[in-house]
Amino acid sequence: MTFFITRILPIYYGILGLISVLTTFWDKLAAKRRAWRVPERDLMLLGLFGGALPMYIAMLLIRHKTRHKKFMIGLPVFILLHIALAALLIYYGGIW
Repeated sequence: MTFFITRILPIYYGILGLISVLTTFWDKLAAKRRAWRVPERDLMLLGLFGGALPMYIAMLLIRHKTRHKKFMIGLPVFILLHIALAALLIYYGGIW
C-alpha cells in the first residue's frame, strides 16, 4: 500500500493534472476562435477524477469558466474530496 501511495498516486495526479490544464487551455483557445469546444461534462469529469486543483488554478489564471457556478463551486468540492481521500489513504495505508 505504501508503494501505491508514494509512487503510483502522485504519478496519477500529475498526469491527470497535466491533461486537465491542457484541456482547459485548449477549450479557452477554442472559445476565442469559435471552434469546437470541450463539453463541460468532460471538464467536470477530469476534475472529479483528480484534475480539479490544477484545472481550478488554470481557470482562474486564464479567466476561463469563472462565471460558471458549476466550476467555481464544483471544482473546490472535488478538491476537498480528494484531500479527504488522500488523508484516508495515508492514515489507513500505514504511513502515519
